[in-house]
Amino acid sequence: MKDSQTIWDVAVIGGGPAGMMAAGRAAELGAKVALIEKNASLGRKLLITGGGRCNVTNAEPDTRKLLAKFKRGGKFLPSPFSQWNNENSVHFFNTRGMPTKIEAEQRVFPVSDSARSVWDVLVKYLKDSGVTVLSNSPVARLEKDGGRITKAILKNGREVIAKKFILATGGLSRPETGSTGDGFSILKTLGHKVSDTNAALVPVALKESWVKRAASVIFPNVKITIYQNDKKQESRAGKILFTHVGLSGPAILNMSRDIGELLQYGEVVLELDLLPDMGPEKVNSKLQEILKADINKKIKNVLNSVVPTALVSILLELADIKGDTPCHSVTRPQRLALAHLLKHLRVTVRGLLGLDKAIITSGGVALEEIDWKSMRSLKYPNLHIVGDLLDIDRPSGGYSLQLCWTTGFVAGSAVVART
Repeated sequence: MKDSQTIWDVAVIGGGPAGMMAAGRAAELGAKVALIEKNASLGRKLLITGGGRCNVTNAEPDTRKLLAKFKRGGKFLPSPFSQWNNENSVHFFNTRGMPTKIEAEQRVFPVSDSARSVWDVLVKYLKDSGVTVLSNSPVARLEKDGGRITKAILKNGREVIAKKFILATGGLSRPETGSTGDGFSILKTLGHKVSDTNAALVPVALKESWVKRAASVIFPNVKITIYQNDKKQESRAGKILFTHVGLSGPAILNMSRDIGELLQYGEVVLELDLLPDMGPEKVNSKLQEILKADINKKIKNVLNSVVPTALVSILLELADIKGDTPCHSVTRPQRLALAHLLKHLRVTVRGLLGLDKAIITSGGVALEEIDWKSMRSLKYPNLHIVGDLLDIDRPSGGYSLQLCWTTGFVAGSAVVART
């Protein structure tokens, strides 16, 4: 069943952040664009990023430092980032009625704290640019002829013919949003080298049963140290969140890949310093002050000035102190045990949560097979590859979406500029 309309100038496959940016940009420059989306609506994963708040980008002003966050992939990114960087992204959203704010670690969020605000801007951009959205249209394969892509064959048999194609189907993370690795399969079929994809930024499950009672507890700044065989492997400070099964939050997510690699070689222990801005002696002095200030109160009722209430009973149990103990009856060994826990709370990793909980996946199309000035495939001159399909590791903090905005814009510009 051939498509009834005229041949499209550009067909963008995938209606996530990179695809929406690419389609909007190409149409803005005058191309006749079809945006092919497998779901009933666009940007399903976008709406749940950042816990629904959407970390739009990172405001790091030094481009060299920004690109260093992409590790090996950073050396391929100077050209695309010279065309569209984080400042351009902020300007794009600000000038379209979405004010932004900068939070810890240079993370940029909508002032509304709602991913819907980001989604609204992109959908309006598509509409104003004249993009035609083909929803409920999963792509089965791309057909080629003479070294060029000629058409996209949808799973319902429909053919979408175009002069140029942009593949923006995303990775394997959060499959319920439609990220089921379709693009990787398409690229492999076309002869592109695609490395194995694994969950890259995921929460960590713990063996300790008490973590369930700490669910939803947030620490804005905790120092986390990874140990294996009692040897320190890595250390990082940042925000953590206790979940029903373990730990999440930016600091944990950014360590998850290293944790996953270590798990292949044996047990992994995480040591949490809940008070990283205070040395051991200062923590001990702080506890002494608290106990003396309310000598007749029960200890379980005074520790919430140091840690969140939900964690008080847990720490007391781990320190072998009864919660009803009056402050004046807490012994020195008990106080020292509690002080030690606040600086050295150890938990054992049970495993990483899977792709269903991952924010991004590692792996993807080989970076050497891309022309980075245009995001064009070096195997097919009319195919461009963007976003999570690229084999680029990055931490949480707005870097993933910035990669989408940058590569989407570059590809969207290039498909119109190239003959």
